[in-house]
Amino acid sequence: MEYFPAPLEKLVEQFASLPGIGGKSAQRLAFHVLGLPLEEAQAFADAIMEAKRTVTLCPVCRNLTAGGLCGVCASPKRDERTICVVADPRDVMAIERSREFTGRYHVLHGVLSPMHHVGPDDLEIKSLMERVAVGGIDEVIMATNPNTEGEATALYISRLLKPFGVKVTRLAYGIPVGGHLEFADDATLMRALEGRREL
Repeated sequence: MEYFPAPLEKLVEQFASLPGIGGKSAQRLAFHVLGLPLEEAQAFADAIMEAKRTVTLCPVCRNLTAGGLCGVCASPKRDERTICVVADPRDVMAIERSREFTGRYHVLHGVLSPMHHVGPDDLEIKSLMERVAVGGIDEVIMATNPNTEGEATALYISRLLKPFGVKVTRLAYGIPVGGHLEFADDATLMRALEGRREL
């Protein structure tokens, strides 16, 4: 027995298919959309369709853009000699929030994951190699997540970059600000000691 009319069930199913949205959240979102005035619901649907039609990948760094170069690649103030390699466009936003990095980016759109059948050809690795091969790059910062897939991806790319003679670095990680040493695991403590710097 269906609790809701078929169109509402379909809307709930669509929301439930989004990452991080469970059944109850999907129902709340569906009911919220149903409660919107028709103009607002149409504006919501139009925003989805416009984003699908107009958001593309930057031809240089493979970040999301609304056509042409992304804002970072188009900016003359950014350091062209440093590239920060990230797995996902959301990682660009995270690093930009720090306001510390002034170089350029390269978005891989994933990480190597044999279990999920993601290999080097499924990522934007070839376009990164082409950028570095042109020359003018002094440092490539590997900023993939510190998990098994992120580490494997960083190691794989660093090996590919060796013949180009560029400096390849990895983001330092360890004890978070506000964290306590007693709660840190062995691997985190090891990385924190390895990444220590002079004060």
